[in-house]
Amino acid sequence: MGIKFKPFGVLSDQTAITLYTLENKNGLRADIMDYGGIIVSLYVPDRDGKTDDITLGYDTIEDYLDRSPYFGALVGRHANRIEQASFILNGVRYELNSNEGKNHIHGGISGFDKKVWDSRIIEKNGYECLELSLFSPDGEEGYPGNLEVRVIYSLTDDNSLEIEYYSAADKDTVLNMTNHAYFNLSGHDSGTILDHCLKINADFYTPINKELLPTGEILSVKNTPFDFTESRPIGDGLRDFSGNEQMMNGSGYDHNFVLRGFRGEELKECCELYDPKSGRVMTCLTTKPGVQFYSGNFLDSAGVGKGGHKYEKWHGLCLETQYFPNSMKHGHFPSPILRAGQTYHHLTIYRFSTR
Repeated sequence: MGIKFKPFGVLSDQTAITLYTLENKNGLRADIMDYGGIIVSLYVPDRDGKTDDITLGYDTIEDYLDRSPYFGALVGRHANRIEQASFILNGVRYELNSNEGKNHIHGGISGFDKKVWDSRIIEKNGYECLELSLFSPDGEEGYPGNLEVRVIYSLTDDNSLEIEYYSAADKDTVLNMTNHAYFNLSGHDSGTILDHCLKINADFYTPINKELLPTGEILSVKNTPFDFTESRPIGDGLRDFSGNEQMMNGSGYDHNFVLRGFRGEELKECCELYDPKSGRVMTCLTTKPGVQFYSGNFLDSAGVGKGGHKYEKWHGLCLETQYFPNSMKHGHFPSPILRAGQTYHHLTIYRFSTR
């Protein structure tokens, strides 16, 4: 079906923001704006055919500007955390903006989530798709290289929301993009995700310190709260984690999982999220080596969301496909370095079904 669009407010400099609506033949609908490439809403039918909005967000652009915890946004240049807001590349130390204590997170003070992207409607594989593009100049937020970025959102008739990333730079740099949607398969206004069942195709995870930075260790999930090799309720690990140092460090789940079978750009199943209440299933596939499972531990700060609903802790979760956090500090982690002249490519698919 054709993509529709309408105004979604203006910024303080009077830049007009546009909201695009993608819809497939089965009633799935995604609302995405050109500010931050943000997924504002995602409407998905349940097992009885009732459609609900399953992503957290706000009704106005002003709320996104005021207090959003990256709701639905494209984040970059480097998703997640970089220790001491610096890294060494080709023998040169690059100092980034620090925006989480002394560390750097999600691209800095004015990352990709806070940019107005150029937008156009294109055709791909027989579907109308939304293409967003951005130019990030050399030195922005401290990163080297002039960077061209392109992201394509597709909503297909097999009930998949596809996010495909392309990029190239004129100088060696680092790039680690993802989308920061918060999901609640019962509906964004339905309460906690504690009864959602999660399976992650990962036998190992990367432990964190009290600053939520990976220590460099890669540990087995076996006999820990991080074992999602078989589907189980998320609440099993969240209702009482007082005796587990890793869960206490994250105030819940805020950890990177090492995905099984990573081989370059090969697409593989990453995880499956199931909501017994609605019957909705979300299967995530990705070409990236890791996924950050964040259980929404600090959602209290998000305030009132869409429809006047007050978001609280654990009302939504993120499954952010990525290179590992802090990977420039740990040489044995998969490398986020993008060499001059190379093309960055990353595909993540969120596929919906019911049972």
